[in-house]
Amino acid sequence: MSHKVVSVAAGEAHTLVLTADGSLFSWGRGTFGRLGTSKEDDELFPVPIASSDSSNVSQANYIGIATGAYHNLGLRVPVVWQEKDVCHILVVSDLSYPLCLDYFMDGQLGHDKENCSIPCLVEHFKGLDSPDSLPDASNAASTDASLKICTVKAGGMMSLAIDNHGSLWIWGNSPQATEHGQFCLSNSVVPLPVWHFHGHTVVKVACGNEHVVAVVSTGETYNGGNGDLVCYAWGNNKHGQLGLGDKESRSQPEIVSTFDEESPWVVYEVACGAYHTAILANKKSYDQEIESKCWTCGLGENGQLGHGTTQSSCVPRPLDSLPQDAFLISLDCGLFHTSVVSSTGEVWSWGMEKGLGLCPDASFTGTDAGDAHLPLRIRAPEVNGIRFTGPVQVACGAAHTVLVSDNGYKLWAWGRGRSGVLGTGLTTDSYAPSPVLWPPVEMTAKKGSNSRDSMPKTRDNEVGKLQETDQKLSAATEELNFLRTKLTLMERYANLLHISIFRKPLDERRLSQSLQESGVFDIRKELEGVLEKADDEELTRMEMFYRGMLSTVKEKLMKRRVKELVKECLSELATGRQHSSS
Repeated sequence: MSHKVVSVAAGEAHTLVLTADGSLFSWGRGTFGRLGTSKEDDELFPVPIASSDSSNVSQANYIGIATGAYHNLGLRVPVVWQEKDVCHILVVSDLSYPLCLDYFMDGQLGHDKENCSIPCLVEHFKGLDSPDSLPDASNAASTDASLKICTVKAGGMMSLAIDNHGSLWIWGNSPQATEHGQFCLSNSVVPLPVWHFHGHTVVKVACGNEHVVAVVSTGETYNGGNGDLVCYAWGNNKHGQLGLGDKESRSQPEIVSTFDEESPWVVYEVACGAYHTAILANKKSYDQEIESKCWTCGLGENGQLGHGTTQSSCVPRPLDSLPQDAFLISLDCGLFHTSVVSSTGEVWSWGMEKGLGLCPDASFTGTDAGDAHLPLRIRAPEVNGIRFTGPVQVACGAAHTVLVSDNGYKLWAWGRGRSGVLGTGLTTDSYAPSPVLWPPVEMTAKKGSNSRDSMPKTRDNEVGKLQETDQKLSAATEELNFLRTKLTLMERYANLLHISIFRKPLDERRLSQSLQESGVFDIRKELEGVLEKADDEELTRMEMFYRGMLSTVKEKLMKRRVKELVKECLSELATGRQHSSS
């Protein structure tokens, strides 16, 4: 069994990986059967996907995966299996669901079952022909006219597939047109063709909660040339996520003018968050240095666009803050955060940090939500802390991020850890990349020993060690939170004190030279320096402030002295009365 990961996908609170030999593994939250283990338990480790009882086919036959919020898609290659001395052939590239959910009855599973906790075949594709496959004599005579699916994608409650003719299919809770041509969201169990692209080849596609972005050839076929692709978008456009220059929703695909035929840029990767879109594009021209850029549009209130603000954008804008010489090879969006990976192993993330989809640094303090409005480099725990070796792919869930590195042999995860979402064997959050327990214990045990009796003991030992580590980490986390709270309070106090004395906030980058060198802060010397640099207006304002402070102190001392005198007088009067009465 291969340990090499060739693809990873992240859902709302679970992760799915595909290995080189076609095996599927999952971990995280197990509610609604999304892990495909035939049960709803959470899994803290990567576990193998259960086989389909209906087909009796081994699970190790997959070539593609995709995840929505609560459902998954798996693409399976041709297989042959034996049942009761009868040979069966599975249709090439049938579309199946390794772990499925139709929690909101939106039809994203492609069948009539409410839930499915093991792989279920999407039967609706079997009798369909591609809308781009023209009937001719050879097709009519063919006995194998079944549709061939080549690519699957998912997002929110929506599912997408591209067939061998380059046609796009869509089902689940997806954008459609009413009888009057207006935009609406429609639930469909049956995969529906997107007729707008008839006669063209869909090369890439991605979807958010309610919008779709596709990269399509300008002609009938795609020959791999840079000038042969344009970008389309349709669906909900409340936040400008379609990149069409306005916030009007579309029921039919429209070309994004930033990446039309006349554009100097060509799209090679797309990803969608809940309400934002991210695109990787490079220059069409070969007579200049190849330049790779990331473009974003849509909702920006959590900084997920990476433009340095919380403003939304109705048109794709490039992220100039990323290194100009970085060639970006992987891109993905969480609900409200975005991540990219360069060919040299550098990883950047931006967007919501409070939701732990980012977490590059746990040391931020104050009332700030912690959102990153500009790309932040994720430090690698290995090598020199700058790059991950052998980068392959990044995947973003609702509040966690997973990275495949070491050419597919190592997995890292960070973000929210509850329900075992990070696959580290723990349920604690991680503010930095933590190694996923890969390869799984079962794979290691099989490779090291032919005896399956040793596997439970190995798992028990691993679980025991991890539970002990979890307890230690929990105690350390509590201590860290206490110290962080204390530090925040002290920083606030120091800042207020600094403002009271020097009339300006404390800037840690400009700490006193005397404090940096000797560890002793010469407040008199610092005050003299402030007074020397202050102009007449600032000196007058400081004089008024300190005069007022001095008056307040004198008044407070006077009141206390008066209270003491009154107490003394009352005490003497009481003593005198006692003597006179006696």
